[in-house]
Amino acid sequence: MTDRPPLPPFTAETAAAKVQAAEDAWNSRDPERVSLAYTEDSVWRNRDTFVTGRAEIVDFLTAKWAREQDYVLRKSLWAFTDDRIAVRFQYEWHDADGQWWRSYGNENWEFDAHGLMRRREASINDVPITGAERRITGPRTPDEPEIPLH
Repeated sequence: MTDRPPLPPFTAETAAAKVQAAEDAWNSRDPERVSLAYTEDSVWRNRDTFVTGRAEIVDFLTAKWAREQDYVLRKSLWAFTDDRIAVRFQYEWHDADGQWWRSYGNENWEFDAHGLMRRREASINDVPITGAERRITGPRTPDEPEIPLH
């Protein structure tokens, strides 16, 4: 099995690096690439949807990014232990009708010894916004401030 650094046990620095790697992967909107960060039998709860395994992850993300157009995400480290990380996030996207949304959420992640995520639980709320209210429009810049709560 191939390791996916950073590996547990996490430090503040390695947990933050794991969060940034996840943000970068999800912003690629490449379901295959994203799925490789998870164990073959990874278990997810995403809102009211339950997903098990990489094939279901790829199917889920393919449908998600077809629906959530021009998706751009920001994640930030909330807390960590040896093999778990808690994250808060926001992402913006628009639907097929052109309505923009900001989605707020929290995730709890659990990793195996190889640095692959074996469990992901996500709670997410969507708020309609106008195009003028967007604040996440492209890749993260080195001097970008922490995402605001609202």
